[in-house]
Amino acid sequence: MLTPSLEDYLEEIYRFSLTLDIVRVTDISKRLDVALPSVTKALYKLREERYIDYERYGEIRLTDKGKEFGSYLVARNQLLQEFLGLICSKCDFAAEAEAMEHYLSTATIEAIKTLVEFIKSNSTWQLAFINFMEGKIKQNS
Repeated sequence: MLTPSLEDYLEEIYRFSLTLDIVRVTDISKRLDVALPSVTKALYKLREERYIDYERYGEIRLTDKGKEFGSYLVARNQLLQEFLGLICSKCDFAAEAEAMEHYLSTATIEAIKTLVEFIKSNSTWQLAFINFMEGKIKQNS
């Protein structure tokens, strides 16, 4: 089981791997706004857990295990952002999803996924909810 911090590192490595041939420590450092030694320390932990292949000053490559879990982490984040939009949350979706994702159980994530699928496949329900939310906003104005 990875810590929330290590999940963030793996998620970013996965995101980079989708567009870059080579992922480097400096890429991760800049994206997560952390010091290079912190990234290196996290990489060694991810390597110990067999999520990545990495040698000091070398390239970072995801293992099959890392690709699979990285894909899940990105999908989880996207699901939570979509959920926040569907419930008409007035927040920064990316920041809110980041805050939520590490603390929800797999069962809760699956329940949210099912709810999102339901909402998207039932446009009348979705429209009714949007109208309900707009009515609440008018009441509170």
